[in-house]
Amino acid sequence: MSKAFTSEETDVALVVAPRAPLPEGTPNYVTPRGLELLREERADLASKRARAEATGDVAAMNILGTRLADLDGRLASAQLVESTSKDVVRFGASVTVSAEGGEQTYRIVGVDEANPARGDVAFTSPMARALLGHEVGDEVVVRTPRGNETVEILAIA
Repeated sequence: MSKAFTSEETDVALVVAPRAPLPEGTPNYVTPRGLELLREERADLASKRARAEATGDVAAMNILGTRLADLDGRLASAQLVESTSKDVVRFGASVTVSAEGGEQTYRIVGVDEANPARGDVAFTSPMARALLGHEVGDEVVVRTPRGNETVEILAIA
């Protein structure tokens, strides 16, 4: 990243990327891992803000303050959910499905923990919404940008 867009003392990006959206009225469910990651992120931001204060870097202090306030809101609304069901797809479950492209495993997580490239899908995503509440052997239809796709649930962990 160009130094024109960072604070040199703390190497903080001066553009605040918004957090993943949480639809209005939707609870902020988090897995134990997701809650831990949010807390680690907060500790890291607080440390960076302290360094910015120590060096008098007002721009970085403002950016980090905004990020911390946003993160504090997410932490305050977080509702920890621990998945225990292996019979039915629930929040926090890892689900292996068979589709046209072969087998794929998804883990249903909170919006802040989602990383589709790693197979971690937000519970608000079309894939997660299609799978939730179903059992091994069920075929479900998932609405994708390419159209409707049918997948079969092979395993729940």
